[in-house]
Amino acid sequence: MVYSIEQKVRLHNGVEKPQLGIGVFKVEEGDTVFHTVQTALELGYRAIDTAAIYRNEEGVGRAIKESVVSRDSLFITTKVWNEDQGYDSTLKAFETSLKKLELDYLDLYLIHWPGKDKYVETWKALERLYEEGAVRAIGVSNFHEHHLDHLLANANEKPTVNQIELHPRLSQENLREYCKKKDIRVEAWSPIAKGRLVNEPTLNYIAKKHGKTPVQVILRWHLQNGHIIIPKSIHPERIKENAEIFDFQLSLVEMDQIDQLNMNERLGSNPDELLF
Repeated sequence: MVYSIEQKVRLHNGVEKPQLGIGVFKVEEGDTVFHTVQTALELGYRAIDTAAIYRNEEGVGRAIKESVVSRDSLFITTKVWNEDQGYDSTLKAFETSLKKLELDYLDLYLIHWPGKDKYVETWKALERLYEEGAVRAIGVSNFHEHHLDHLLANANEKPTVNQIELHPRLSQENLREYCKKKDIRVEAWSPIAKGRLVNEPTLNYIAKKHGKTPVQVILRWHLQNGHIIIPKSIHPERIKENAEIFDFQLSLVEMDQIDQLNMNERLGSNPDELLF
């Protein structure tokens, strides 16, 4: 296995995705998101995760366009927002995102939230985009097991990815196990619990042993669990620090100690309660 920022995971359709990327949730459009993405690319990041609702696709697109990194080395993800769900409106939303990003194709397109009942229709639109080659992989975000069951019963293509809130305080073991059995890759949003665990004693103890920070220990825990991770930061030194997680290994005991921190504690919405 390559222990570097170039480390990739294979999705079930054969497409390879960098295991570490940068997320730009709540990163301001314009110069802030432009410089954030630019910095990440300069440091070797090759995956960028945005969404229509983040309202920063144009800045992301500008950073990609002005980068010396070739387009085929990059992995770009965006998501269809809740009010755009439905077959025709999803196809339209996709075209809008593609235009804002100034790209010819996307690497991954996700349904942002399941909501109540529109996601099957939305998924049919994603399947069409995939069949037409407009996107290399399609997936979902914030789907529980029952959402996935319903989707799979009505789908021709299986999601390649389920992007969920996932960190040591919300380890979602049952959902992760379900996705593993179905060969759906788990991607963690809020992988470091928005920095709320920096003073957690267990993480600090493990971090000290490895000469790392608690955040680096959490990100390493994710990597060793096989999760795809997209930590967000606008600070160059933090973006660099988040990538320095390939030169150490957590023991099975340390992994278990981190597992014990789970409290089923959500920082974001429960998908069963965010209905639209």
